Amino acid sequence: MKQQLNQIKADVVSALENISSKAELESFRVEFLGKKGRLTQVLRGMGGLSPEERPVVGQLANEVRSFIETEIERMGEKLEKELLEKRLVEERIDVTIPGTRKKLGKRHPITTVLDEIKDIFIGMGFQIAEGPEIEGEYYNFKALNMPEGHPARDVQDTFYITEDVVLRTQTSTVQARVMESQKPPIRIIAPGRVYRSDAVDATHSPLFHQIEGLVVDKGVTMADLKGTLEVFCKRLYGEDKKFRFRPHYFPFTEPSCELDISCPACNGKGCRVCKGEGWIELLGAGMVHPKVLEMSGIDSTIYSGFAFGIGLERTVMRRYEIDDLRLFFENNLKFLKQF
Repeated sequence: MKQQLNQIKADVVSALENISSKAELESFRVEFLGKKGRLTQVLRGMGGLSPEERPVVGQLANEVRSFIETEIERMGEKLEKELLEKRLVEERIDVTIPGTRKKLGKRHPITTVLDEIKDIFIGMGFQIAEGPEIEGEYYNFKALNMPEGHPARDVQDTFYITEDVVLRTQTSTVQARVMESQKPPIRIIAPGRVYRSDAVDATHSPLFHQIEGLVVDKGVTMADLKGTLEVFCKRLYGEDKKFRFRPHYFPFTEPSCELDISCPACNGKGCRVCKGEGWIELLGAGMVHPKVLEMSGIDSTIYSGFAFGIGLERTVMRRYEIDDLRLFFENNLKFLKQF
Protein backbone atom coordinates (compact mmCIF):
# COMPACT_ATOMS: atom_id res chain seq x y z
CA MET A 1 0.00 0.00 0.00
CA LYS A 2 2.94 2.32 0.71
CA GLN A 3 4.17 1.58 -2.79
CA GLN A 4 0.76 2.54 -4.22
CA LEU A 5 0.76 5.85 -2.37
CA ASN A 6 4.29 6.67 -3.53
CA GLN A 7 3.30 5.79 -7.08
CA ILE A 8 0.27 8.11 -6.85
CA LYS A 9 2.54 10.95 -5.72
CA ALA A 10 4.90 10.31 -8.61
CA ASP A 11 2.01 10.19 -11.09
CA VAL A 12 0.68 13.51 -9.70
CA VAL A 13 3.96 15.25 -10.45
CA SER A 14 4.02 13.80 -13.96
CA ALA A 15 0.36 14.62 -14.72
CA LEU A 16 0.65 18.24 -13.55
CA GLU A 17 3.25 18.95 -16.23
CA ASN A 18 0.67 18.35 -18.99
CA ILE A 19 -2.16 20.48 -17.56
CA SER A 20 -2.87 23.68 -19.52
CA SER A 21 -6.46 24.62 -18.67
CA LYS A 22 -8.91 24.76 -15.79
CA ALA A 23 -10.96 21.96 -17.33
CA GLU A 24 -7.92 19.67 -17.39
CA LEU A 25 -7.13 20.63 -13.78
CA GLU A 26 -10.65 19.68 -12.71
CA SER A 27 -10.33 16.29 -14.47
CA PHE A 28 -7.03 15.80 -12.65
CA ARG A 29 -8.67 16.53 -9.29
CA VAL A 30 -11.46 14.03 -9.94
CA GLU A 31 -8.95 11.36 -11.07
CA PHE A 32 -6.95 11.51 -7.84
CA LEU A 33 -9.30 12.90 -5.14
CA GLY A 34 -12.80 12.14 -6.42
CA LYS A 35 -15.15 9.57 -4.87
CA LYS A 36 -13.79 6.99 -7.26
CA GLY A 37 -10.33 8.57 -7.41
CA ARG A 38 -7.09 6.66 -7.05
CA LEU A 39 -6.28 7.94 -3.54
CA THR A 40 -9.82 7.17 -2.36
CA GLN A 41 -9.55 3.60 -3.65
CA VAL A 42 -6.30 3.10 -1.73
CA LEU A 43 -7.76 4.46 1.49
CA ARG A 44 -10.70 2.06 1.26
CA GLY A 45 -8.21 -0.83 1.53
CA MET A 46 -6.80 0.30 4.90
CA GLY A 47 -9.28 -1.94 6.71
CA GLY A 48 -7.17 -4.95 5.78
CA LEU A 49 -3.99 -3.58 7.39
CA SER A 50 -2.63 -4.69 10.75
CA PRO A 51 -2.97 -2.29 13.72
CA GLU A 52 0.77 -1.52 13.49
CA GLU A 53 0.64 -0.58 9.74
CA ARG A 54 -2.46 1.58 9.85
CA PRO A 55 -0.90 4.66 11.56
CA VAL A 56 2.09 4.60 9.22
CA VAL A 57 0.03 4.18 6.07
CA GLY A 58 -2.55 6.70 7.31
CA GLN A 59 0.13 9.33 7.88
CA LEU A 60 1.57 8.73 4.41
CA ALA A 61 -1.92 8.90 2.85
CA ASN A 62 -2.57 12.27 4.53
CA GLU A 63 0.77 13.58 3.26
CA VAL A 64 -0.10 12.49 -0.28
CA ARG A 65 -3.60 14.10 -0.04
CA SER A 66 -2.10 17.32 1.29
CA PHE A 67 0.51 17.28 -1.47
CA ILE A 68 -2.15 16.81 -4.17
CA GLU A 69 -4.38 19.59 -2.78
CA THR A 70 -1.42 21.97 -2.55
CA GLU A 71 -0.39 21.23 -6.13
CA ILE A 72 -3.94 21.71 -7.38
CA GLU A 73 -4.13 25.12 -5.67
CA ARG A 74 -0.72 26.13 -7.02
CA MET A 75 -1.60 25.04 -10.53
CA GLY A 76 -4.95 26.88 -10.33
CA GLU A 77 -3.20 30.14 -9.40
CA LYS A 78 -0.70 29.60 -12.22
CA LEU A 79 -3.48 29.08 -14.80
CA GLU A 80 -5.34 32.18 -13.55
CA LYS A 81 -2.22 34.27 -13.94
CA GLU A 82 -1.53 32.93 -17.43
CA LEU A 83 -5.14 33.59 -18.47
CA LEU A 84 -4.97 37.17 -17.18
CA GLU A 85 -1.69 37.82 -19.00
CA LYS A 86 -3.20 36.43 -22.20
CA ARG A 87 -6.25 38.70 -21.89
CA LEU A 88 -4.08 41.72 -21.22
CA VAL A 89 -2.23 41.06 -24.46
CA GLU A 90 -5.30 40.23 -26.57
CA GLU A 91 -7.52 43.00 -25.19
CA ARG A 92 -4.89 45.66 -25.05
CA ILE A 93 -6.11 49.11 -26.08
CA ASP A 94 -3.76 51.44 -27.84
CA VAL A 95 -4.83 54.83 -26.52
CA THR A 96 -2.72 56.58 -29.18
CA ILE A 97 -4.92 55.29 -32.02
CA PRO A 98 -7.59 57.83 -33.09
CA GLY A 99 -11.07 56.81 -32.04
CA THR A 100 -13.78 55.78 -34.49
CA ARG A 101 -15.90 58.81 -35.22
CA LYS A 102 -19.60 58.12 -34.79
CA LYS A 103 -21.85 59.41 -37.52
CA LEU A 104 -24.48 61.70 -36.08
CA GLY A 105 -27.82 62.19 -37.75
CA LYS A 106 -29.27 65.56 -38.66
CA ARG A 107 -32.76 66.94 -38.71
CA HIS A 108 -34.57 66.67 -42.01
CA PRO A 109 -34.99 70.05 -43.78
CA ILE A 110 -38.76 69.72 -43.44
CA THR A 111 -38.42 69.23 -39.68
CA THR A 112 -35.98 72.13 -39.42
CA VAL A 113 -38.30 74.60 -41.14
CA LEU A 114 -41.36 73.25 -39.30
CA ASP A 115 -39.65 73.88 -35.96
CA GLU A 116 -38.79 77.42 -37.06
CA ILE A 117 -42.40 78.06 -38.08
CA LYS A 118 -43.64 76.71 -34.75
CA ASP A 119 -41.27 79.02 -32.88
CA ILE A 120 -42.47 82.02 -34.89
CA PHE A 121 -46.15 81.40 -34.15
CA ILE A 122 -45.61 80.36 -30.55
CA GLY A 123 -43.81 83.68 -30.13
CA MET A 124 -47.02 85.38 -31.33
CA GLY A 125 -49.11 83.54 -28.74
CA PHE A 126 -50.30 80.57 -30.80
CA GLN A 127 -50.65 77.04 -29.43
CA ILE A 128 -49.98 73.73 -31.24
CA ALA A 129 -53.07 71.61 -31.97
CA GLU A 130 -53.28 68.10 -33.41
CA GLY A 131 -55.96 65.93 -34.94
CA PRO A 132 -56.44 62.49 -36.54
CA GLU A 133 -55.13 61.75 -40.02
CA ILE A 134 -57.99 59.29 -40.62
CA GLU A 135 -60.95 61.64 -40.49
CA GLY A 136 -64.71 61.57 -40.73
CA GLU A 137 -66.39 62.98 -43.81
CA TYR A 138 -68.15 65.56 -41.62
CA TYR A 139 -64.96 67.23 -40.32
CA ASN A 140 -63.11 66.95 -43.63
CA PHE A 141 -65.91 68.49 -45.71
CA LYS A 142 -69.24 69.46 -44.19
CA ALA A 143 -67.89 71.30 -41.13
CA LEU A 144 -65.71 73.33 -43.53
CA ASN A 145 -68.68 74.43 -45.67
CA MET A 146 -68.11 71.90 -48.45
CA PRO A 147 -71.57 70.54 -49.26
CA GLU A 148 -72.27 67.35 -51.15
CA GLY A 149 -71.31 67.69 -54.78
CA HIS A 150 -68.35 69.96 -54.07
CA PRO A 151 -65.41 69.10 -56.41
CA ALA A 152 -63.07 68.49 -53.46
CA ARG A 153 -65.24 65.52 -52.43
CA ASP A 154 -64.55 63.76 -55.71
CA VAL A 155 -62.91 60.33 -55.42
CA GLN A 156 -60.25 61.57 -57.85
CA ASP A 157 -58.98 63.99 -55.18
CA THR A 158 -59.68 62.14 -51.93
CA PHE A 159 -58.63 58.77 -50.51
CA TYR A 160 -61.84 57.20 -49.20
CA ILE A 161 -61.51 54.40 -46.64
CA THR A 162 -65.27 53.96 -46.37
CA GLU A 163 -68.16 56.07 -47.59
CA ASP A 164 -67.91 58.28 -44.49
CA VAL A 165 -64.21 57.95 -43.58
CA VAL A 166 -61.30 59.49 -45.50
CA LEU A 167 -57.61 60.26 -45.19
CA ARG A 168 -57.76 63.96 -44.36
CA THR A 169 -57.08 66.20 -47.34
CA GLN A 170 -56.15 69.22 -45.21
CA THR A 171 -55.33 70.12 -41.63
CA SER A 172 -58.35 72.46 -41.62
CA THR A 173 -60.16 69.51 -40.01
CA VAL A 174 -58.28 70.34 -36.80
CA GLN A 175 -59.70 73.88 -36.67
CA ALA A 176 -63.23 72.49 -36.88
CA ARG A 177 -62.53 70.13 -33.99
CA VAL A 178 -60.89 72.88 -31.91
CA MET A 179 -63.79 75.31 -32.44
CA GLU A 180 -66.21 72.57 -31.40
CA SER A 181 -64.37 71.77 -28.15
CA GLN A 182 -62.89 75.14 -27.16
CA LYS A 183 -64.53 78.50 -26.56
CA PRO A 184 -62.96 81.67 -28.01
CA PRO A 185 -60.44 83.20 -27.82
CA ILE A 186 -58.71 80.61 -30.02
CA ARG A 187 -55.21 80.96 -31.46
CA ILE A 188 -53.74 77.74 -32.82
CA ILE A 189 -51.62 76.26 -35.57
CA ALA A 190 -52.11 72.63 -36.61
CA PRO A 191 -49.17 71.03 -38.45
CA GLY A 192 -49.49 67.53 -39.85
CA ARG A 193 -49.61 65.11 -42.77
CA VAL A 194 -52.39 65.25 -45.34
CA TYR A 195 -53.28 63.07 -48.32
CA ARG A 196 -54.61 63.74 -51.80
CA SER A 197 -54.86 61.61 -54.92
CA ASP A 198 -52.15 63.49 -56.81
CA ALA A 199 -49.66 62.05 -59.28
CA VAL A 200 -46.06 62.30 -58.09
CA ASP A 201 -44.04 64.99 -59.85
CA ALA A 202 -41.67 67.84 -59.03
CA THR A 203 -44.35 69.84 -57.19
CA HIS A 204 -46.99 67.25 -56.18
CA SER A 205 -47.16 64.22 -53.90
CA PRO A 206 -50.05 62.09 -52.57
CA LEU A 207 -48.60 62.69 -49.09
CA PHE A 208 -47.45 66.10 -47.93
CA HIS A 209 -47.52 68.40 -44.90
CA GLN A 210 -49.71 71.38 -44.10
CA ILE A 211 -49.77 73.91 -41.29
CA GLU A 212 -53.23 75.24 -40.58
CA GLY A 213 -53.60 78.47 -38.60
CA LEU A 214 -56.72 79.71 -36.83
CA VAL A 215 -57.60 82.77 -34.75
CA VAL A 216 -61.11 83.36 -33.38
CA ASP A 217 -61.99 86.22 -31.04
CA LYS A 218 -64.09 89.34 -30.80
CA GLY A 219 -63.20 92.04 -33.31
CA VAL A 220 -60.79 90.02 -35.47
CA THR A 221 -60.39 91.61 -38.90
CA MET A 222 -58.58 91.14 -42.19
CA ALA A 223 -55.96 93.60 -40.93
CA ASP A 224 -55.07 91.15 -38.13
CA LEU A 225 -54.62 88.40 -40.72
CA LYS A 226 -52.37 90.54 -42.89
CA GLY A 227 -50.29 91.70 -39.92
CA THR A 228 -49.83 88.16 -38.61
CA LEU A 229 -48.73 86.80 -41.98
CA GLU A 230 -46.41 89.76 -42.55
CA VAL A 231 -44.58 89.00 -39.31
CA PHE A 232 -44.42 85.31 -40.24
CA CYS A 233 -43.01 85.94 -43.74
CA LYS A 234 -40.36 88.42 -42.63
CA ARG A 235 -39.14 86.25 -39.77
CA LEU A 236 -38.95 83.14 -41.95
CA TYR A 237 -37.59 84.64 -45.18
CA GLY A 238 -35.97 87.89 -44.08
CA GLU A 239 -37.00 91.52 -43.54
CA ASP A 240 -36.16 92.42 -47.14
CA LYS A 241 -38.76 90.09 -48.65
CA LYS A 242 -41.81 91.58 -50.30
CA PHE A 243 -45.24 89.99 -50.36
CA ARG A 244 -48.70 90.64 -51.76
CA PHE A 245 -52.27 89.49 -51.22
CA ARG A 246 -54.53 88.40 -54.11
CA PRO A 247 -58.29 87.72 -53.96
CA HIS A 248 -59.18 84.03 -54.13
CA TYR A 249 -61.95 81.60 -53.22
CA PHE A 250 -62.08 78.98 -50.46
CA PRO A 251 -65.39 77.52 -49.24
CA PHE A 252 -64.44 77.86 -45.57
CA THR A 253 -63.32 81.53 -45.66
CA GLU A 254 -65.02 84.73 -46.83
CA PRO A 255 -63.37 86.90 -48.00
CA SER A 256 -60.47 84.70 -49.14
CA CYS A 257 -57.01 85.48 -50.45
CA GLU A 258 -53.69 84.01 -51.44
CA LEU A 259 -50.34 85.33 -50.27
CA ASP A 260 -47.43 85.59 -52.70
CA ILE A 261 -43.83 86.27 -51.76
CA SER A 262 -41.14 87.82 -53.94
CA CYS A 263 -39.20 85.06 -55.67
CA PRO A 264 -36.20 84.05 -53.52
CA ALA A 265 -34.26 83.05 -56.65
CA CYS A 266 -34.46 86.38 -58.48
CA ASN A 267 -35.76 88.69 -55.73
CA GLY A 268 -38.77 89.70 -57.83
CA LYS A 269 -37.05 90.33 -61.16
CA GLY A 270 -38.47 87.30 -62.93
CA CYS A 271 -36.76 83.96 -63.60
CA ARG A 272 -37.31 80.28 -64.43
CA VAL A 273 -38.35 79.44 -60.86
CA CYS A 274 -41.18 82.02 -60.75
CA LYS A 275 -41.94 81.65 -64.47
CA GLY A 276 -40.98 85.26 -65.09
CA GLU A 277 -43.59 86.70 -62.74
CA GLY A 278 -41.28 87.65 -59.86
CA TRP A 279 -43.77 86.22 -57.35
CA ILE A 280 -44.36 82.75 -55.91
CA GLU A 281 -47.58 81.60 -54.22
CA LEU A 282 -46.96 80.87 -50.54
CA LEU A 283 -50.28 80.14 -48.82
CA GLY A 284 -54.05 80.55 -48.83
CA ALA A 285 -55.96 82.45 -46.17
CA GLY A 286 -59.10 84.42 -45.35
CA MET A 287 -61.69 85.30 -42.75
CA VAL A 288 -63.45 82.24 -41.31
CA HIS A 289 -66.81 81.83 -43.04
CA PRO A 290 -69.76 82.57 -40.69
CA LYS A 291 -71.29 79.17 -41.58
CA VAL A 292 -68.13 77.41 -40.37
CA LEU A 293 -68.31 79.33 -37.07
CA GLU A 294 -71.99 78.52 -36.62
CA MET A 295 -71.57 74.80 -37.42
CA SER A 296 -68.91 74.66 -34.70
CA GLY A 297 -71.21 76.29 -32.16
CA ILE A 298 -69.66 79.78 -32.22
CA ASP A 299 -71.93 82.82 -32.55
CA SER A 300 -70.80 84.62 -35.72
CA THR A 301 -72.54 87.82 -34.65
CA ILE A 302 -70.16 88.09 -31.67
CA TYR A 303 -66.99 86.41 -32.87
CA SER A 304 -64.97 86.54 -36.05
CA GLY A 305 -61.72 84.91 -37.07
CA PHE A 306 -59.15 84.24 -39.73
CA ALA A 307 -57.49 81.08 -41.00
CA PHE A 308 -54.57 80.22 -43.24
CA GLY A 309 -53.02 77.07 -44.67
CA ILE A 310 -49.33 76.70 -45.42
CA GLY A 311 -47.91 73.95 -47.64
CA LEU A 312 -44.81 72.97 -45.71
CA GLU A 313 -42.90 71.24 -48.53
CA ARG A 314 -43.31 74.20 -50.85
CA THR A 315 -42.28 76.56 -48.06
CA VAL A 316 -39.09 74.56 -47.55
CA MET A 317 -38.46 74.49 -51.29
CA ARG A 318 -38.63 78.27 -51.43
CA ARG A 319 -36.54 78.62 -48.31
CA TYR A 320 -33.66 76.54 -49.74
CA GLU A 321 -34.33 77.11 -53.47
CA ILE A 322 -35.10 73.42 -54.12
CA ASP A 323 -36.84 72.71 -57.42
CA ASP A 324 -38.10 69.13 -56.90
CA LEU A 325 -40.38 68.06 -54.03
CA ARG A 326 -39.50 64.38 -54.51
CA LEU A 327 -36.02 64.98 -53.05
CA PHE A 328 -37.56 65.25 -49.58
CA PHE A 329 -38.80 61.65 -49.66
CA GLU A 330 -36.07 59.74 -51.53
CA ASN A 331 -33.70 59.45 -48.52
CA ASN A 332 -30.73 60.50 -50.64
CA LEU A 333 -27.94 61.24 -48.15
CA LYS A 334 -26.03 63.38 -50.64
CA PHE A 335 -29.04 65.69 -50.73
CA LEU A 336 -29.89 65.58 -47.00
CA LYS A 337 -26.29 66.22 -45.86
CA GLN A 338 -26.46 69.69 -47.38
CA PHE A 339 -28.74 70.91 -44.61
